[in-house]
Amino acid sequence: MRAGRVIAVLVLALVAGQVFAHGGVSMKDDVCIMKIADLRAHFTGYQPEKRATQEFCENIPELGRAIIVVDFISNVLRSQDVEFRVLKDVKGLKSKGRYEDLGSLADIDAATMVKLPPQQYPRGTLTFDYTFDKPGWYIGMLTAKDPATGKEIHSVFPFMVGMSHVWKYVPAFVLVLGLSGLIYWLSGRRAARRSA
Repeated sequence: MRAGRVIAVLVLALVAGQVFAHGGVSMKDDVCIMKIADLRAHFTGYQPEKRATQEFCENIPELGRAIIVVDFISNVLRSQDVEFRVLKDVKGLKSKGRYEDLGSLADIDAATMVKLPPQQYPRGTLTFDYTFDKPGWYIGMLTAKDPATGKEIHSVFPFMVGMSHVWKYVPAFVLVLGLSGLIYWLSGRRAARRSA
């Protein structure tokens, strides 16, 4: 039975690591980071009416009102003219979307659902509300322009709305199920030996 307990502890450790993966990552490994050339910002979505204070970035789970927050990690962004857009993924780029794939400015304008005009955010936080009424892929696009040089840099951040991510938990479920079966089988063999 001792082997069964060791296996059970290992299973719980593996599952806990999967469940709390985002909460324990470093900023370097954070999937919610937008890279704008060598600058960085943090993208977060909230659905306070449906999910209280739970944070999302790659997947806003439900349709309806979402509050989007972009926090500038790189302080230089505070003194630049920053424009933010939410685009419908009209080209079907999904998670592979890059700025180069979005097409011309006319294409970007045609796909734009939300556009916050360029302005400076001296406190380093850009916030807006939007009500998503259709499930699918969307692209957050941030453009930062240096007022002194006029140089522009861009970043895109694909995210899903109203689509389930259940499949990513399947490997952990299969692992737990398999190890549970192994523990049950080992326990049965040991009990059979004792009774023989």
